[in-house]
Amino acid sequence: MKILGRHLLAEYAQCNPEPLSNRLFLERIMKGAVRFSGATMVDSVFHQYNPQGLSGVIVIAESHISIHTWPEYDYASVDCFTCGTNVDPWKVVDYLKEALGSKILQVKELPRGIPSEKDEIIAHKPADSPIAAPVK
Repeated sequence: MKILGRHLLAEYAQCNPEPLSNRLFLERIMKGAVRFSGATMVDSVFHQYNPQGLSGVIVIAESHISIHTWPEYDYASVDCFTCGTNVDPWKVVDYLKEALGSKILQVKELPRGIPSEKDEIIAHKPADSPIAAPVK
């Protein structure tokens, strides 16, 4: 695979249930995780379900981070997809474990990219690509 990025799928169990239904709290800690990881936030959307639970997505310049919560199970799932090598997605996972008070964490890491015979990390945006040029 020609690896463009890393995708972490995190399962947080035995979390503190109260924050899992608190939209403002979750948005704050998700944005904190983005800052802590060194990612660049582009936009965010959070939705609160009735009677409980939330979904939120933060689009980052390096891809995205999303959360879905089930307060009735003291559980949250997080996807953290980062492209390039400037952002460490494990910083997001660790930050959120602490912030959610999770006692059990399971994470799967998947490389993301173009199928090929040989594994290699390739540039997220090649230097000669017009999309790699800075915006003026």
